[in-house]
Amino acid sequence: MQGSGEKYGGSMDLSFSGIVTFAHLPHQRCLEEPSAKADIIVLGIPFDTAVSFRPGARFGPNAIRQGSRRHAPNRGFSIPWNQNPFKAGASILDCGDIPVSPYDNALAIDQIETAYSSLLARPVETEWTEALGGTKALALDRKEHPKILSLGGDHTIVLPILRSLNKVYGPISVIHFDAHLDTWQGSAYNGAWTEQSQVTHGSFFWKAAIEGLIANSTSVHAGIRTRLSEFEDLAHDEEVGFKIFTTDDIDEMKPSGIVKAIKDRVGNTPCYLSFDIDTIDPSMAPATGTPESGGWTTREVKAILRGLSSLNLVGLDIVEVSPAYDTNAEVTAMAAADLVQEYLGMLTKGRSNGGQEWQPAVKGGKLHDERVKETKHGHDEL
Repeated sequence: MQGSGEKYGGSMDLSFSGIVTFAHLPHQRCLEEPSAKADIIVLGIPFDTAVSFRPGARFGPNAIRQGSRRHAPNRGFSIPWNQNPFKAGASILDCGDIPVSPYDNALAIDQIETAYSSLLARPVETEWTEALGGTKALALDRKEHPKILSLGGDHTIVLPILRSLNKVYGPISVIHFDAHLDTWQGSAYNGAWTEQSQVTHGSFFWKAAIEGLIANSTSVHAGIRTRLSEFEDLAHDEEVGFKIFTTDDIDEMKPSGIVKAIKDRVGNTPCYLSFDIDTIDPSMAPATGTPESGGWTTREVKAILRGLSSLNLVGLDIVEVSPAYDTNAEVTAMAAADLVQEYLGMLTKGRSNGGQEWQPAVKGGKLHDERVKETKHGHDEL
């Protein structure tokens, strides 16, 4: 009996079929397979037990992968990036999720740091020059390290990530897209009576600053529009090391002005980009734990991200996707997946064809030849 493969040949998964990984990427349980390595790693971190309002971000990694079902390596060419990031010479691997305890936050945070550090120490498939995003010149050990795209999870996951990155790069700059500052002192929260309970999705940058993980005066918030307690919150935020760009700033500065301000602030320092989905207006991304009206559009966010690709990015994330609050159309999950695709464009820009951009043919090519053939067979001139 003839099998399906023999009769129809090999076939790729359709957008709605197959095991769900990000963009149908190959998957390995990297934490259980020490030999697994890649230049870019997609990593889920399903932690959400340090939130102050609506929970559910533990289901974010799966939702973002579900939202990426129409992304795929064979149809990944991006017109704005002028390349396909999946075919840009960088190996990309979905390493699944870090197993984190939902019962013990101290344990979970240590699990995240341990796993992230393990993957960060893996060798890469390809070493790149600094001009093409290589990290060797930035790392304290002068070695090339993989870049990890983390799918949260609530925003607290950034604390153990920064601890891991600090071991490799020292204090780094943070580009923080969010509606909220996330630099509040832990004791400011009602009910935060123990040391561990003071580490939340709204205080982790305060904790990171105390530990010396953030480079002073080169970090930035973008998209801020939350309410504060007093002016002291702003003064404290400045002490932590951030400069604030609010949502309203885009009206005068435009996306290009936001890009320039961020680049001027960060400079050539190694930097980590953290994106809370609540940066986006809840009309376009409702599935999050602490939504705030008046956010940026997905198009504005994409324009800003595309302008930041020349920075020395050593890691990125997208956090606070809580799919229980999404629409039936999964608009938040799809928006988050689209942003991860932008991340891949940022990390691989210029790598395709030895740095040569694709140029459309003015004439000729297969389609032109087929049209000429049709004309010769009596069809109208094209």
